[in-house]
Amino acid sequence: MTDLRYLPDADGVTEFEATVTEVTDDYVVLDGTYFYPGGGGQPPDTGAIEWDRGRATVVDAEKNHGDVRHHVADVEGSLPRSGTTVTGRIDAERRDRLRRTHTAQHVVSRVVLDEYGAATVGNQVSVDGARIDFEPADFDDDDLATIERLTNRVLDRDLPVEKAERPRPAVEDAVPEGRTQLDLIPEHVDPLRVVAIDDFDLCPCGGTHVDRLGEVGRVRITNRVSKGADVERIEYVLEP
Repeated sequence: MTDLRYLPDADGVTEFEATVTEVTDDYVVLDGTYFYPGGGGQPPDTGAIEWDRGRATVVDAEKNHGDVRHHVADVEGSLPRSGTTVTGRIDAERRDRLRRTHTAQHVVSRVVLDEYGAATVGNQVSVDGARIDFEPADFDDDDLATIERLTNRVLDRDLPVEKAERPRPAVEDAVPEGRTQLDLIPEHVDPLRVVAIDDFDLCPCGGTHVDRLGEVGRVRITNRVSKGADVERIEYVLEP
């Protein structure tokens, strides 16, 4: 089992040491990692691992039956053997962009829920921006302007973002209907890792996020797409 060391609140770490537990020509498994292995609409981290007389680029990270496989390319030297200590180096600029964009997604989702009663039913975060699907929703240009304005108003408050594990029953009681699809999280997952933006929002989430909203920048909504009956997609980018 790979220890997910970025949980619950160490998602700002981008350099670490770990021990190799499994090696193939395609991937390396470590006893612990800060590489985010993807999920919840957020892509995995990339970067590199280095060891004595060797280095490899990490092009992907994915969970596999409790382990995290760090898929490698551009290997220099011989791949490390099991038991070797390696240094992991996450692409810090990319990680920061994903943390900011993902945190912004939480704010946009809560603004839309509060103002329009629309639940988030899908999202995808990237370094270039993000998209969120809402239901039921039928936004017009004025609505998009309102969502953008209210989102940036919240971001300007520079609220603290707490990432912690909480008992599942308490989370289920605290999260408002429509904020997240708790039924998709298996019942045996308890406690839940949650992201709390002060008293503004609370949502179970395993991704990476900033520590304060002031780190996000500002949101600019770029597009709206109808995805069928009562489902609207909002696309946005971040501005410094």
